[in-house]
Amino acid sequence: MFRAILLQLAAVAVVTALCALTAGVHGGVSAALGGLMYALPSLFFALYLNSSEARRRRGFASSFLLGEAVKLVVFAVFLYVIVTSYADVHWLSLLLGLACATQAMFFAFWKMN
Repeated sequence: MFRAILLQLAAVAVVTALCALTAGVHGGVSAALGGLMYALPSLFFALYLNSSEARRRRGFASSFLLGEAVKLVVFAVFLYVIVTSYADVHWLSLLLGLACATQAMFFAFWKMN
């Protein structure tokens, strides 16, 4: 799971550099924020699943569903905070960073099989 998150962060770094080159500083910052608003909750989710508390609960399935729900709520809060506090959001870069972070998980699982 942690390899997938490292792949996410590497993909976000590449997209951030490309967006910074093409759209300027605001594009790079927006791409980084877009990728990190998905990668950071994924990291916290992986740490939670790896902890002993998640294993002691009723079962792995309930811990997984609870963690995924919390991850989505944290993602929505991050998106709200970014939109309200960063006035110079470059939307295309933000969406590219987000898309890259979400698709990196599929590539990580595809590579494992």
